[in-house]
Amino acid sequence: MQYDPIKRSLGKVFNQTPALRIFFYHLLDLLLLRAWYIRRELRKKAKLAKQELQVLDAGSGFGQYDYYMSSLGKQWTITGVDVKDEQIADCNQFFQKIGRGDRVKFEKADLTKYVKPNSYDLVLSVDVMEHILEDELVFQNFYSSMKSGGTLLISTPSDQGGSDADHHHHEEDGVHGFIDEHVRDGYNTQDIKDKLTRAGFSNIQALYTYGKPGSLSWRLSMKYPIQLLNASKLFFILLPFYYIITYPFAFLLNWMDTLQSHKKGTGLMVIAHKS
Repeated sequence: MQYDPIKRSLGKVFNQTPALRIFFYHLLDLLLLRAWYIRRELRKKAKLAKQELQVLDAGSGFGQYDYYMSSLGKQWTITGVDVKDEQIADCNQFFQKIGRGDRVKFEKADLTKYVKPNSYDLVLSVDVMEHILEDELVFQNFYSSMKSGGTLLISTPSDQGGSDADHHHHEEDGVHGFIDEHVRDGYNTQDIKDKLTRAGFSNIQALYTYGKPGSLSWRLSMKYPIQLLNASKLFFILLPFYYIITYPFAFLLNWMDTLQSHKKGTGLMVIAHKS
């Protein structure tokens, strides 16, 4: 499936004004099941946070999660890093425009080299690790950069994806700055737990996401529309009507996915701690 041309078209449309971009963020939050899981964990963190939170968004892309985190309270100070110059410039400009530039900043960085000792209470990594060969080095860098008591939150494809699901964790929203190829076919829960343990993390949870309800929702809300858009650009006109009909079902399926615990799924949500 050709995602890139569609990503670029949508990006251009929604980037015309800050209001449109915020609307696009909200659409992504509703459509992308992984955003449901991530927002749930971020809300938990916000409730526990008594003082200022220093956050690293490792692979910030289009800035979707930085917008959400900065909306949770003034105590969130966020550094987003990515490898694409244009995305860094674009995000810095957008957050300045909406008056959050003082506490949300973006910089270019390679995660295999990025270390800021004892700086962060929370490190967020969404759909990044499947693109980085030296993943254990990055986990060590995360660990070094975190404060004692800090939390690491990772969303990544599992090894149960297959070619279809392989796409739906990193390509569907077009917000990634890392190379488009995967260097691994996803993680299994034991594999990622072992790697994080070796990096120093403790109290590690690895949960499958995108079980049966989530995978069905993804097909309805992402796969089929993208196939139709590839077939004809005219489908852009019909898109709102398509979603009016299908989105209530996708919403229900996403909600069901987050309520269940899955023995298998095409995504992984990983939470680890630095004691």
